[in-house]
Amino acid sequence: MNKGKRPVRLWAVCFWILCWQGAAMAMAAAYPAGHLLLASPLSALLRLTELARTGDFWAAVSTSAIHIFGGFAISCVLAVALAALSARFAPVRELIAPLAAAVKAVPVVSFIILALVWVDGGSLSLLISGLMAFPPIYGNVLEGIAQTDRQLLEMARVFRVPWRRQLWGVWAPAVLPYFRSAVSLAIGLCWKSGVAAEVIGLRTGTVGERLYAAKVYFQTADLFAWTAVIVALSVVMERLILRGVDALAGKVGIR
Repeated sequence: MNKGKRPVRLWAVCFWILCWQGAAMAMAAAYPAGHLLLASPLSALLRLTELARTGDFWAAVSTSAIHIFGGFAISCVLAVALAALSARFAPVRELIAPLAAAVKAVPVVSFIILALVWVDGGSLSLLISGLMAFPPIYGNVLEGIAQTDRQLLEMARVFRVPWRRQLWGVWAPAVLPYFRSAVSLAIGLCWKSGVAAEVIGLRTGTVGERLYAAKVYFQTADLFAWTAVIVALSVVMERLILRGVDALAGKVGIR
């Protein structure tokens, strides 16, 4: 299957880290408390290693990861199921279209504040991450179903190919590339929106709560350290899930 993404180059990463270091040095030289305004890459790395030695760090990481992955997984199931129904029944597609458009257009903070009226902070990141992942997965799967070869489907019906073989031999090869692209986009949205929900909802023992505490106490090294953790978790989760999708694509013969 075509991966559709260019790898991040090491030289580019090093360039931006050097820019960060230069900005931190300039800030420290210009202001007496410049290190509080912008921590250097080294101080952020050292702080991250200190945090990683504590049990609270891993508890916060696991709590956030479970909630955000849970929201993503639930959204995947609902989006795929509703996309299949929408492709089969036009009224279902027309009914869901305004909802999907609203989720894409309305700022995530609006949903977070509204959701706080109905749910507690513990379920907020699960709900918000799932909500943000729904439109891209639903839309891409629906498009993949629409692009399925109708001649192959007609041939399968003529020769009375069992429904399960049609699913894996015709539908899956057409839909999986679209699903893969949607998953790659949705995981990033899940982490951005899920952590934002934790920050606003102040869910204790989460990455978002630690991020908020770092901002309140002006701990910029902690702020950058937790931001790096969020990026790393998003990348790891994306790669693991995409490997699973690629393995499934290999089984149905997609290269």
